[in-house]
Formats: sequence, C-alpha cells, structure tokens
Amino acid sequence: MAKLEQLIAELCPNGVEYRMLTDIVISVNIGINPRKFFKLNPIDATGFYVTVRELNGLKGVFQHGKTDLINADAIKTINNRANIEKDDILFSNTGTVGKMALVLETPDNWGINEGIYAIKPQQKIIMPKFLYYYLTGQEAYNDYSSKFTGSTLKHVTQRALASIPVPIPPMQVQSEIVHILDNFTELTAELTAELTAELTARKKQYEYYRDELLTFGDDVHVVKFGEAAKIVRGASPRPIRNFITNTSDGVNWIKIGDIAVGEKYVTETREKITKEGASKSRLVQKGDFILSNSMSFGRPYILAIDGYIHDGWLSISGFSDKYISDFLYHLISSNRIQKEMEQKASFGGAVQNLNADIVKSLDFPLPSLYEQQRIVDILDKFDALTTDISAGLPAEIEARQKQYEYYRDKLLTFKEKVA
Repeated sequence: MAKLEQLIAELCPNGVEYRMLTDIVISVNIGINPRKFFKLNPIDATGFYVTVRELNGLKGVFQHGKTDLINADAIKTINNRANIEKDDILFSNTGTVGKMALVLETPDNWGINEGIYAIKPQQKIIMPKFLYYYLTGQEAYNDYSSKFTGSTLKHVTQRALASIPVPIPPMQVQSEIVHILDNFTELTAELTAELTAELTARKKQYEYYRDELLTFGDDVHVVKFGEAAKIVRGASPRPIRNFITNTSDGVNWIKIGDIAVGEKYVTETREKITKEGASKSRLVQKGDFILSNSMSFGRPYILAIDGYIHDGWLSISGFSDKYISDFLYHLISSNRIQKEMEQKASFGGAVQNLNADIVKSLDFPLPSLYEQQRIVDILDKFDALTTDISAGLPAEIEARQKQYEYYRDKLLTFKEKVA
C-alpha cells in the first residue's frame, strides 16, 4: 500500500482522468442466439455454449454438467461476430447483470450467447485486469445499474454500458493496484476454500452418524411407506398467479422456491392466494410433511402452518400413530432414502420427477416409538453441536468476501482530475 500511495503522489497527485468506457475499448460485441443460426447439443458438437452460468471470474469460463454443446460451425459463427480474444472481458448483460469472466485464451472450443458482452480494452490505455476489477466494484455497479431496463428481467444495453465513466490512472498505478488485488484475491480464495472444506466436513460427519443410527438389523420391522402414511400429489391450478392476493383473508400458498434448502420447518409463506385459488389446490395441515417432487426433489419439510400446495409437492400425512415427526424427517433426509428416491425417479425432459407411487413403494424401517425418540434425542444433540460449530463458518466466509470488496472499492476510488 505504501508503494501505491507513493506512486499516486508522484504520478497523479491532482487526481485521475475519467473517460467513458466507449473511449477506452476497441469494441463491445455480443454473442448469438442459436434460434436462427445453429442448434444446441448436435451430435457433432466439439465445444460448449457460454451463458451467465459458465462465467467464472478470473478463472475464465468453465463447462459443467448442464452446459449446452455446440459444433465447430456454431463456434465460428459466434466468434465472427463476437471477435473474442485473450484478455477480453465477458460481461453478463441480462438477469444477473455484471457477472464476469476474464478471457484467458482466444477461444477455439466455445462461444457466447446473446446475454454476454465481449469487452475488448485498448491495452495502451487500460490494463484488462484493471478494467475487470473496476467493473466488479461498487462504483461501476452504481453507474450501470442506474441504466437498467426491464421491470422483471434486468438488462443493460451496449450503449448504456459503453457510457459509464472509468478512471484511467497511469499504467504504473494500474499495475500496482492489480498486483495488490491479485494477492488479496488469492488469499481470500484460499481462506474461503479452507472454511468451506471445514463446513463440508462438519456436515458429512453429521450425515455419517445420522445414517449409522438409521441403519437397522433384521429385528426391526420394515413396511412400505405407503402402508404407514397417506401420500398424495398436490393439485395443478393453472395459472395460480391469477389467485395471488394481499387481502387479510388470503390463505398460505407454499411454493418450492420460497423455502431454503436445509430448513426443517415451513413457518411462513411469501405469498397468499384467494379462497377461490385454494379450492383449486390441495390443503395441507400443520404437522404434515411436504416433499418436493421435481426441482431439488426429495427435500422433506414439516409444516408448522396450514396451507395449500401445487403439483410440485407431495403431501405426507396420517403417520402419527407409527412415526414421530422428527424421526421421519431424519429418515427421509438420510442418504439411503434419498438415493433410493433418486434411483427410482423417472425423467421428464431435463427435470427428474418423483411421483407418489415411488415414495409409497419405499421400504421404511419401523422401530418402536421409544426407539425413534431415543434416536431423535441423539441426532438433535449432535445436530445442535454441529450447527453451533458450523454456524460461524458461513459468517466468516461472508466477512472475508466483504473485507475484499471493501479494499477493492477503496483502491479503485480516485479523485477526479479537474481539467
């Protein structure tokens, strides 16, 4: 930091010039929508199609299990338009606006979609990585977010992005800032990786002991789950949006996306529906279970409220004379039951579906209520201990990220030079 302060004092003591992005880049190009030009996932695919999901910051772009594939002709078509080269910056322009990646090598096996801009810096004026860091910062975000269009799906146009002001300190200052932020980024990444590994280890330790306690010998009775509980799929009111209400007589509408992964109880809902909408849906009651059957299928929740569900849920009720709720929660969450549901689930397009008959057919151990309570007591204590130890880790990860963002924004905030 002392070196940077010295460079600023020597080279730009009166501030730095701010210039519009359009004046410091060669181009801001865009990718191509496949609809009229090529097909996704052809049999002769040789590369992959980059959307916002494939942008990976300073690590460039990456291909994962859900990445669409494209062939060599599509890659050529895209790159004839986008003209992507090493050190360009990829910038998401729609939805998650501002997610980025630095291009590490000129692409020969990938191309970008129309939701990505390819920004080509004039490297005699600005270092690509300096511009990357600046565009990730709060000052740049404040500028381009003020130009968003779209009420639901946010978008920033090429012209709007090109009009944002960017500080242009001397190259030696840019280089030193990049050096500092590279070191800070590497250190933050290492610490985050260590904390994430610790959090993962704690969770795996808990899951191991849970699965051990829920593995029974031949002396424990086994039943088909459908014999021990009533399992029904939610109704399919379409479109349910027509029944959303803010009135006081609205009833709880339980949506999958409103409940966080890892939560045990459903205690509230974000939206309510009218009684007319409820009549087209399916009632579930406090104490029942709901089980997601499509998106992130197999996640169980215990209801702490009455409400109504759609066909993305299965309801589980009528088990109270055979199972303690907390025991059933641990059992359904166990790796064995989750794997059995995954293996038996059918595929509807790209979404894995879990129907009521599959859940009814699962073999569930049925220990005595006394034994169930004994296991619940052990797991609750272990869960509480693991949660206490793990609770601070996400907060520490977040604190590290905020610390990095604070210093990044501080380093990239300059006094503007008066002409």
